[in-house]
Amino acid sequence: MLQKGDTAPNFKLLATPDQHISLEELRGNSVILTFYPADWSPVCSDQMGLYNEMLSYFTKYDAVILGISVDSKWCHLAFSQSRNLHFPLLADFEPKGQVSKKYGVYNEEEGECHRALFVIDKDGTIAWSYKSPTAINPGADGILEALESINQKTN
Repeated sequence: MLQKGDTAPNFKLLATPDQHISLEELRGNSVILTFYPADWSPVCSDQMGLYNEMLSYFTKYDAVILGISVDSKWCHLAFSQSRNLHFPLLADFEPKGQVSKKYGVYNEEEGECHRALFVIDKDGTIAWSYKSPTAINPGADGILEALESINQKTN
């Protein structure tokens, strides 16, 4: 798993059935990557719901949050609409898990992402990373602490 100080690998993934998002295009913002096992699972639903509630806190730090799993663009669309999410869910679908493998968080045994968080600074360097047990919602405390640390360095 990539660690603090590593350069965050660029990627380009589908955010909707016809729109891609790349990490490179978000340079200049802090970026929160939340890798999660699957849409519709109870813990993932709670975790994405929490981050949806936290959006105003993240934007105070000029941070963008992106959810990433190996589910398809259509699955993400249905899940996002059902949960009324206001941040992109990216499909690391085909080639399956290519981005999660770059970040060292692909679970080969299960064929899905591990539950992992990365906070990337405005220059594209990982400022914080955390791998959570699959059945545990990692919450937002570590994310907020990392964003605060980035903010202190730039001010």
